[in-house]
Amino acid sequence: MTRMTQNLLGGPPPTELPDNTEAREALDAGVDPFEVAARHPDYPGAWAELADRAFAKGSVIDSYAFARTGYHRGLDMLRRAGWKGHGPIPWEHEANRGFLRALHALSRAAAAIGEEDEAERCRAFLRDSSATAADALAG
Repeated sequence: MTRMTQNLLGGPPPTELPDNTEAREALDAGVDPFEVAARHPDYPGAWAELADRAFAKGSVIDSYAFARTGYHRGLDMLRRAGWKGHGPIPWEHEANRGFLRALHALSRAAAAIGEEDEAERCRAFLRDSSATAADALAG
């Protein structure tokens, strides 16, 4: 039996990015994210991981650069997946998490360098895209 999901609010349907199994499994196996990003430069999850690690070490500018790269790579993928600039990007879909993590990391790094307008835009974009992601990444 096929189950159809109906959007009762009339907004755009959720966008689900295609999975890059090789890149995701490499990160999960502990391969250095620099190596994963070099092999899969379009994989936002590798850039998000680099951004998180750089931020944890206090390298805020590096974190900002990695997060911005992951964010833009994710936007490219979203557009190819049919996203029109708004609508849900569910955290529950594993392949969306790299983009959502990069968006969160960009907000965090922008706030750390005093770029509060961008930080707020990114926070709002994250919450609008996936309240679940915003909650999961806030802690």
